[in-house]
Amino acid sequence: MTAESTDIKNLSQDELEHMMLTLGQERYRARQLIKWLYKQGVSDFDEMTDLSKAFRQTLRRRASISSLVPSRVETSVDGTEKFVFPLVDGNHVESVLVPDGTRLTLCISTQVGCALGCRFCLTGKMGFIRNLTPSEILNQILAVQGHEPPERRLTNIVLMGMGEPLANYDSTVTSIEMMQNDLGFGFSGRRITLSTSGLVPAMERLMTSLLRFQLAVSLNAADDATRSFLMPINKSHPMKRVLEICRRFPLPPRERVSFEYVLIDGINDSPRDAHRLAHLVKGIPCKINLIPLNESPDLEFRRSTDEKVDTFQMILLDSHITCTVRKSRGGDISAACGQLGGNSRRFPQNPPSNLGI
Repeated sequence: MTAESTDIKNLSQDELEHMMLTLGQERYRARQLIKWLYKQGVSDFDEMTDLSKAFRQTLRRRASISSLVPSRVETSVDGTEKFVFPLVDGNHVESVLVPDGTRLTLCISTQVGCALGCRFCLTGKMGFIRNLTPSEILNQILAVQGHEPPERRLTNIVLMGMGEPLANYDSTVTSIEMMQNDLGFGFSGRRITLSTSGLVPAMERLMTSLLRFQLAVSLNAADDATRSFLMPINKSHPMKRVLEICRRFPLPPRERVSFEYVLIDGINDSPRDAHRLAHLVKGIPCKINLIPLNESPDLEFRRSTDEKVDTFQMILLDSHITCTVRKSRGGDISAACGQLGGNSRRFPQNPPSNLGI
């Protein structure tokens, strides 16, 4: 490997094909590489037996194959697993594997830390450290799949871990393209969910892309004042603009936008909030996932009572809105929603970055 070495997992198929041409090879070599990297999960060019020895030697000089190895795997009493991955610069990132019947869902991260500073999220307390590369995003999938027995295959991917995916737009899009690539992971759009806090310009860019995935929007309030209090991003990307995008977002037939709503005692969980929410989303093909706050000593809030959760859900159901209450998973290992990175001792105060894309 030389100073010019390229981590080929950072490349899209088009970029990989271009690289093949610059190396004097045919485009189809890129397809062969994608199969070896993502379907077979190889990490050594010498294992790519349908490539000539001379070409493998060229690849070793000009390219590299990165990987992630967990430094710690924790298992919850409910079967959820949290993977902690050290990165080459000394930072770490976390992924969560959630079994649920025949579904095996992996929640992956797109950033180290997060710049958004949502007040109910421990990841936000880390501040923003840096974006992940496409290879670091995709290697989470490969590492977890390699950790599981062959008969236990991932069925769903959710980009809901550490960070805001759309604040790392290019890496996120490149990664999703490879997740959907039939030569690569081969996940259908119905099996991939991208969660965003509502970065409007990036959402508009997504509308013009050819990507197909499930869209989840973190709403968490029924009025701008409350949402701005909980989620500072609302001041620059107000809820009205976010919902306008959701109304126009191109959805496949029978697909809906998911709205995530963390229920916090005394903040956003009143019957009035529920009625307001029902009015806000009226006319948007959607479903609402209610998430009772996962409490922590490091958070100033408390979880809504079961009675308040039930009342809130019933109001939405009576308004003919599909609404579910998400069961907390992995709370005993800090793997539940909003808890990733909570055990980190690093809380740098880096300012928000790239939030206007």
